[in-house]
Parts: sequence; structure tokens; C-alpha cells
Amino acid sequence: MARKVAIVGSGLIGRSWAITFARGGYDVAMYDPEAAALKQSLETIGNLLVDLEKGGLLLSQTAAVVRKRIVPVRTIAEALADAVHVQENAPETLEAKRSLFAKLDAAAAPDTVLASSSSAIVPSLFTETLKGRGRCLVAHPINPPYLVPAVELVPAPWTEPAIVERTRALMVRIGQAPMVMGRELDGFIINRLQGALLQEAFRLVEGGYASIEDVDIGIRKGIGLRWAFMGPFETIDLNAPGGVVDYVARYGPALNRIAQTQKEPAAWAGALAERIGADRSHRLPRAELAARQRWRDRRLMALLRHLEEADKEIGT
Repeated sequence: MARKVAIVGSGLIGRSWAITFARGGYDVAMYDPEAAALKQSLETIGNLLVDLEKGGLLLSQTAAVVRKRIVPVRTIAEALADAVHVQENAPETLEAKRSLFAKLDAAAAPDTVLASSSSAIVPSLFTETLKGRGRCLVAHPINPPYLVPAVELVPAPWTEPAIVERTRALMVRIGQAPMVMGRELDGFIINRLQGALLQEAFRLVEGGYASIEDVDIGIRKGIGLRWAFMGPFETIDLNAPGGVVDYVARYGPALNRIAQTQKEPAAWAGALAERIGADRSHRLPRAELAARQRWRDRRLMALLRHLEEADKEIGT
């Protein structure tokens, strides 16, 4: 069985996918039209793999072994040759997706899956006119995928069910946790859930009900702790003696009343955004942002190790 994946685009998402596929045992051909960007990405991958090995997150492999599976190539044709799966990571614009997918569809073997990392553009918008549109879909990672395993699989109306299942099985094999959408929807799953929470966070701050830091505390020291190992449905199932139906009977009226005050969209730009940005800059100077991102990744590594140990000791 062929075990080669093509990564097209070597930016933040592309290099993250390269690590994820290579760690999962696949040979990775990495292409980027900008040679300098590809070189820089490979250097970053090398550093990240060292950190992941130290954290015990390379599936008992060494950084050197995983790095050896990632090979830079000069052309799209070279990247696609013998690839079973292509992961596209072009800029998040419809024009870029349409242009690149036309090239990929023309160059890839008929049985090669073409997946986009798009975080918001539904696949029907850039695959409709393609001859091989049935093998196209979105496989949107939650960044970075080598630390956050969830990945959204979004089919277009014409994506073949066998392609969706094949991609789901591939994601499972490399250690990811695929979410398979029954049909496409703007925002997919994660951004719709995250967007709803952010809408309310902005509203609470805008209305003077809570500070920016208080809202963050509510998530990181409150519901976020449960959400690290349970989803919202399991959370409410366990929060009433009789489960979900009992929870809805007890709290449904109050939640419905609250929902009536959440219909107006929050202001995503202007004075409120400037205020939130200034607050965050005061708490974290922009010059320290990259260091804090590395801190975030190390915290995620520690959390993953804890969750794996807890799964073994307590169960899933």
C-alpha cells in the first residue's frame, strides 16, 4: 500500500500537517512555490520535532526518524507522484483555492484524494467545475494538528462517500480524531461553536458585565477544565440526576430566556476590538507573543501526556 502524502503549501498549517502525517508513518513530499519559505519551514519542523520528542509525543519515534520522512520537492508534479492524499494549504481566499485545486485535479492520479485545509470556505465553492470533484473535500485541522487531534471533514454535495470514509480512516491511522460532517455549512463545526462563545464573550465585555480577564478565567478555570475531556452534550448529561432530558427540564427555561438576549451580533471591529487588543497587549506585550505561543504548545504537550495517562488509569 502506498504511504505517501503531498503537502502543498509550507506555511504554519502546511508544516504542522507535515509533522502529523510523518509522525503517523507516512512519507511526506512538501511543496511550496517559494523556495525560501520551504527552507524556513523545514528548519522550523526540525526544531518542533525535537520538542515533541522531548515531550514523548512522537509515538515512540525519534525526531530524526520522523524528519527523514519529510522531503522537499521543487514541483507540484513531483509532490503528487504516487501520493494517496494531497493536503492543500494555500491562502484562505476563494481565488487561491480555485486556482490551486484546478492544478491539483489536472495533475493528480484519479484515485488521489484532494483535501483542503480551509477553515471557512466550503468545498463546493472551489470544486464544482472540476472533473474529479468527487474526490475533493475539506480536512480542516485545529491548529496545531500535531498537538490538537480534532480535524473537520467537510464533503461537498458531490464528494463520494467512499472518499469521506477513506479520509476518515487515514486521519484515525495517523492519530487524529476526525469529525465527519453530513453536509457542508459555513464555519463547519469548530468555528461555529467557537464563534458562538466569542460572540457572548464580546457582548459581556461590551456591556460592562465582566472584564476581559474575568471572561478568560471563566473558561480556563471553569468550563474549559471539563471540556478538556468531555464535550458539551456529555457535560449536561452528567449535570442532572436524570441526564440530558432532566437537565433540559430543569434549566431549559432559563437558557431559553438567556438566548433571547443573545440574538444581536457583537461588534467585531471598532472601539471594542481596540479595547480588547489594548488590554491583551498590556497583559502580554506583542514582543512576547511568540514566546507565549511556545508556552501554549508546551502546556498542550503536558495536557496531552496527562490525558493519555488518565485514560489508562481511569478510562475514557
